[in-house]
Amino acid sequence: MPHNTFEDALAGSKIHLRRGVDLQVCHSPGVTPGIVFVHGGMGNRFNFRVQYEFAQNQGWQVLAYDLGGHGESSRYSRYSIGRHCRDLARLLHRFGIEWPVLCCHSYGVPIALEFTQCHPVSAMIAIAGGTHNLAPWWEIPLMKFMAVGGRYLYHLPGVQALNNFFSTSYRHSVIERFFAENPVPTDFDAYKGLEIFWNYNFFASHPLQKKLHIPALVITAGKDPMFTAKMGNDLASCFVNGTHLHFANAGHLVMAECAELVNQAIANWLNEQVYS
Repeated sequence: MPHNTFEDALAGSKIHLRRGVDLQVCHSPGVTPGIVFVHGGMGNRFNFRVQYEFAQNQGWQVLAYDLGGHGESSRYSRYSIGRHCRDLARLLHRFGIEWPVLCCHSYGVPIALEFTQCHPVSAMIAIAGGTHNLAPWWEIPLMKFMAVGGRYLYHLPGVQALNNFFSTSYRHSVIERFFAENPVPTDFDAYKGLEIFWNYNFFASHPLQKKLHIPALVITAGKDPMFTAKMGNDLASCFVNGTHLHFANAGHLVMAECAELVNQAIANWLNEQVYS
């Protein structure tokens, strides 16, 4: 088959990890340590499209994938943060990625935090997610409603578009593509998989953990109802070398809403902390 020079870098391919589990993965070789993107609940690998393509252009090694139960990856018979971490370790071993930089969003942050406790990591970029109190009061009843049948509303014409309209005040090509590639899920697993994060508390799981000994960049946004600037300050303070960057006019999808600013901030920080 002739090589298609216009092939989407995020198309990826299926990687068989273990019995019954195949993850949809995209990988590009380059300068190490590699950057590994971990998306949040109900998301997929396309959530980090702009960051992935930017990292490629910088010549960095990059990897993005759909978590189990999300996107085009296999569903799990039972969901747990530990299971996500173990499959991430298997995936990194498959590609020979050692000491990665974990760049994660929302509920991807707890996965990365837990991963750092058992595996070597060079640095962490935490976007709109943290250690505890991650579910706002309205999320649990809403997601339970969606799981039992409300999700079928999103099959109706125009409902996805209406949801996208109210999700952000930004209207530009990056955010429009974000919504096109990440429609609100209509399958049960996407909502079932959220339950593992609702009572998550990193410090309850690791009571002796005082400081995380890796560089960390924490990114928050002023219009994010789920992860506030104070939560970002608290998270950054957990790290020996933590930096908090706040975008006042963006929301929970800050990496798409302010894509160029976020990319440049990440590049500046990585060049200072990791690639110097």
